[in-house]
Amino acid sequence: MILLTMPLIQKSFKRLHYPVDIIAQCVRWYLAYSLSLRNLEEMMAERGIIVDHSTLHRWVIRLVPLLDKAFRRYKRAVGCRWRMDETDIRVRGQWKYLYRAVDTEAQTIDFLLTAKRDAAAALRFFRKALRQHDEPEVVTIDKSVANTAALATLNAGKEKEKSITIRQSKYLNNLVEQEHRNIKRRIKLMTGFKSFRLAQILLAGIELLHMIRKGQYEHPDGDGLSPAEQFYLLTV
Repeated sequence: MILLTMPLIQKSFKRLHYPVDIIAQCVRWYLAYSLSLRNLEEMMAERGIIVDHSTLHRWVIRLVPLLDKAFRRYKRAVGCRWRMDETDIRVRGQWKYLYRAVDTEAQTIDFLLTAKRDAAAALRFFRKALRQHDEPEVVTIDKSVANTAALATLNAGKEKEKSITIRQSKYLNNLVEQEHRNIKRRIKLMTGFKSFRLAQILLAGIELLHMIRKGQYEHPDGDGLSPAEQFYLLTV
């Protein structure tokens, strides 16, 4: 079921040349499945809907930041034991770094794409995550010196019993590493990120669909809805 009234979409474009349900469905399919924009263009053509891949791209870029903001208003609370790691993402032929953290139930806590992999980048990630979530009791990381330094900065000046416990264990971080693989599997068929900003937006959209699938959207009207229906609920 696709909801017929989608104010978020209607407010996002000055002129709507396509029905809102078609726009919403195209954006969801692109973010949820291993499709290229040209794959999606061909699929729409089979349904008698002629839409250029560049238009599809514009829909995704315009809507993802708004959808992410709407989702975070009803994002489920996460656990107090975090597992944090980073992985490399290629942008315009250069390696950038996607920081991610999950709790012990594999719920996504937050993510951040950065240009560098260092203590400053790790600290930005933690501060971004803490803007929405309570401070964790324990953070599990690998042997990264930079991540350790970022957590030490957060702990600076705190009493010992109120400090975040830093636990270093590569084995225990397999959970977040598996999450990295899920994200990379989705972006494998993309032709490559053309800019840092584009990479940020598309990764946010992919993460959004991934969190919905994991049941992290707690909208009061979302009980009993499928992940697809919960996505469309974001647009209302």
